[in-house]
Amino acid sequence: MVQQDAVERWSVERVLALAPDTASALAARKLARPAAWSDPGVAGDLLWGWCQGSGARPYETAVDLAGPASRCSCPSRKFPCKHALALLLVWATGAVPAGDEPPAFATEWAATRADRAARPRGERDPAAQAAAALRAAQRAERVAAGLAELEIWLQDQVRTGLATAGYGHADAVAARMVDAQAPGVAGQLRRLSTLPASGDGWPARLLAGYGRLHLLARAHEQLGELPPPLAATVRTYVGYPATRESVLAEPAVADDWQVLAVRDLVDGAIPARRLWLRGRRTGQWALILVFDPLGAWGKNPDALLEPGTSLPAELHFYPGTPPLRVVVGARAGEAAPSAPPAPIGDLDAQLAEWAAALELDPWLPEWPAVVRGVPVPGERAWRFADDTGAVPLVTSGVDPWVLAAVSGGRPVVVAGEWTADGLRPLTVWHGDEAVPL
Repeated sequence: MVQQDAVERWSVERVLALAPDTASALAARKLARPAAWSDPGVAGDLLWGWCQGSGARPYETAVDLAGPASRCSCPSRKFPCKHALALLLVWATGAVPAGDEPPAFATEWAATRADRAARPRGERDPAAQAAAALRAAQRAERVAAGLAELEIWLQDQVRTGLATAGYGHADAVAARMVDAQAPGVAGQLRRLSTLPASGDGWPARLLAGYGRLHLLARAHEQLGELPPPLAATVRTYVGYPATRESVLAEPAVADDWQVLAVRDLVDGAIPARRLWLRGRRTGQWALILVFDPLGAWGKNPDALLEPGTSLPAELHFYPGTPPLRVVVGARAGEAAPSAPPAPIGDLDAQLAEWAAALELDPWLPEWPAVVRGVPVPGERAWRFADDTGAVPLVTSGVDPWVLAAVSGGRPVVVAGEWTADGLRPLTVWHGDEAVPL
């Protein structure tokens, strides 16, 4: 009999932080019912259960809580799959009883993991390994010290009042973050420096930005205690490097990727181009982010992808939750014209997806959208409406009258980005033709 050790139960938030994407998190919530599981149990760090799917045999699911790691007999290529997430949610709510002897499929998988972990990792130069570890530790100390100074600066800003903030007020502390090897934080501070000149409502936007930076600094303090996907997300926003080679080592997701929208970001220190894609088969979102100090996009084939085309390729996702940014791996062909994308749902459904994404990543500045509706001009602001309601349109940097002309008062398919201020339209379809905005 396996001895049952007390395992501290996870929170629901910690479970959802493991979700590979928003769709998996939403699907897991639907399966997180005790009635959906047969004979679930937990013994030590091993959690198991059977979930009835569409086939005749229920899916065998096991989770190593110490990893965390999971295995499931379902055909999903996502890790962890919705069944593993759902089983963790059921356990997190206290609905999984202590088990005696785990089933064979769970014990065999756990034994295989233990055997693999006990094997030598291969020969590496001990001196080089030690030097790399020392550099990583030194950088972590510098980042931690810089973020501690940032916390004091944020407290001073709130204490003295936002009225003292002027254009460029955060530039000095941004430079300090560069010295502390936290370039991601520095970039956020530079953007906050411009908000006092951004028009009505800037104090609320500035305070929200301060709040996100405070949350990021606190999350970095607990980096070692966070679930690995969430920890990777925090490291990304702070500015820890992730090499292209390391991302290409991640599992590939092969699909026919529809190019939905392209947006050039020219207000940063380095010009960048953002490309939103969605897999036809997987329905998974993907973001290609191309940086080029000279804006010479012609030298990068990824930057030349156009809305209205589809690229058969393998994409490798950066670690994080939800996984979004990618590196393009092997291409199975060239980009070719594609039919207009199908909207995922109405405005209410897509706003719910945006909210679920923010639950996984509270620092997420944008989320992709494909909606069908009608643009509504206004004296002070534009809106986009469908049968479920209307949302504000973010028109800075785009020409909403082109959108209105294509629409002609009729519903059209639009791809763009959800932001805190509303929907930013980037592409509209006129029949089968994609029209960039």
